Amino acid sequence: MTLDAKIPSGPIELAWDKARFDMKLVNPANKRKHTILVVGSGLAGASAAASLGELGYNVECFCFQDSPRRAHSIAAQGGINAAKNYQNDGDSIYRLFYDTVKGGDFRAREANVYRLAENSVKIIDQCVAQGVPFAREYGGSLTNRSFGGAQVSRTFYARGQTGQQLLLGAYQALERQVHEGTVTMYPRTEMLDLIVIDGQARGIVTRNLITGELNVHFGDAVILATGGYGNVYYLSTNAKGSNTTAIWRAHKRGALFGNPCFTQIHPTCIPVSGDYQSKLTLMSESLRNDGRIWVPKKKGDKRPPNQIPEEDRDYYLERRYPSFGNLVPRDVASRNAKAVCDEGRGVGETGLGVYLDFSDAIKRLGEHTIRERYGNLFDMYQRITDEDPYKVPMRIYPAIHYTMGGLWVDYYLQTTIPGLFVAGEANFSDHGANRLGASALMQGLSDGYFILPYTVGNYIATNKFPKVDESRGEVREAVGCVQQTIEKLLSIKGKRTVDSFHRELGKIMWDECGMSRTAHGLEKAIGQIRALRDEFWQNVTVPGSGDDLNQSLEKAGRVADFFELGELMCIDALHRNESCGGHFREEYQTPDGEAQRDDEHFSYVAAWGYTGPSSSPSLTREPLDFQYVHPSQRSYK
Repeated sequence: MTLDAKIPSGPIELAWDKARFDMKLVNPANKRKHTILVVGSGLAGASAAASLGELGYNVECFCFQDSPRRAHSIAAQGGINAAKNYQNDGDSIYRLFYDTVKGGDFRAREANVYRLAENSVKIIDQCVAQGVPFAREYGGSLTNRSFGGAQVSRTFYARGQTGQQLLLGAYQALERQVHEGTVTMYPRTEMLDLIVIDGQARGIVTRNLITGELNVHFGDAVILATGGYGNVYYLSTNAKGSNTTAIWRAHKRGALFGNPCFTQIHPTCIPVSGDYQSKLTLMSESLRNDGRIWVPKKKGDKRPPNQIPEEDRDYYLERRYPSFGNLVPRDVASRNAKAVCDEGRGVGETGLGVYLDFSDAIKRLGEHTIRERYGNLFDMYQRITDEDPYKVPMRIYPAIHYTMGGLWVDYYLQTTIPGLFVAGEANFSDHGANRLGASALMQGLSDGYFILPYTVGNYIATNKFPKVDESRGEVREAVGCVQQTIEKLLSIKGKRTVDSFHRELGKIMWDECGMSRTAHGLEKAIGQIRALRDEFWQNVTVPGSGDDLNQSLEKAGRVADFFELGELMCIDALHRNESCGGHFREEYQTPDGEAQRDDEHFSYVAAWGYTGPSSSPSLTREPLDFQYVHPSQRSYK
């Protein structure tokens, strides 16, 4: 297969304008004749559904939560990037583009990243018009703060709950269209398969999570906006319900999966405190604006932090990266935290932690100012740890957070299956090997508000859609495949719980395909995953039936998909003999411990095709052509 990214010709700053002008349009009266299925109702899904409904299409929107307001987008804390240059500190669309390509370690498609930077300025205007309560200066203008990987202040925020406020804006737009009758919501509904007819995505198979009923929904285009797959690691900052099932089932129907091994480790997470935990809690990267990160200089120094004098503290990020200091990108900050803990200088009972200290900021700005900026985050930390971060430093450690990989899409956000579009974290497109902080919200809203309304319309205007119904063989096969999987899971009646398998899979993934990777470890992990998957299908226990509310059955299907995805992630990491961004192979590093890319051999998107349950996946490469930001060794020193 040859991948065509369909990047418009000509200067990059004119590419999106040219693409929009060249697109075919749908007559307003004809839009009412077409149905679009949107799976997911977070920022990307809600904004896409609302925008398409506003245009006049019939939209059906699905989410497994009881309300779109519970989408995991609400968990985003720190902010959203935009090249508004309100601070007059040298920002521009081109600088945001440059920072994002560089931050992704030169493994992202330039045209997509430039369009993202271009759309960023529109997003803020859109959200302000919706009433999103961004933080403001005393005079009333919007304020900004800094995030990792940039030397300008371009991050707009609403204290530590930016994702929640942005989602409420998108949710209100969505509910307005529900009221208008252009959008129909299907809450507590999970997509379990994609229906492909005559080579086009024409529908989905869903399960009602309350009644267990299987249903078929048809449309002329399908949009997947279902988030990332970080929960393959079991312990992550993702909500427990976050999963890979929608995009993985679409992958098995023919959509290529791009760069699955590119996973992000977030440096500011509350450390693991016991085996009982089922998830981890993130502390916003925005805290690195005013917090200073340090560990004791001496190995084994277990004194309380307030008893360790300045001369015995190592502010290791400020020491190693004087230009960026504590605001280095996430992958750099995470690897350095791991390194000092591996030296025996970590803090806390487990030794897997570093300090994030606000004492200097409180002295300089006053506690009142820090409360205004981060109060809800400090409250969250105190409730979880029973430590007051106004008096003692926070303890943080890296954890699985975001996934840069996802279904491969072209410039129009369409997969290798015509009619199947993917938005937000579910696609691979905009971040390369590492996502800069505050860029996830930007991408989700850019895709939903400003890209899909054009590209989906172009697809509908240039294709024909013969009527389909449940009598088609492809539909019966898809429904039968879902029923067969459910029946098989319920019939095993083994002795191990779904969670026990998931926890063991997660440990394999974290140990061998987490913050650092080796060829030997990845080969070992592939064998361990295959053996554990075989045991899963012989010894898992799923109580209850498929004809009712059954959360064990939900989890079992998702963990079954995680087994297959986890193996592919390890295969992808093993084949990429370089280090870049969140993919750090210990065999490939510079003398001072930085990631060592191999642009000659690996400057491409690795897009994997599904070839069967026991067959090796096929690899298709999309070469990356850098005409504007030329690859170089990343330096934040």
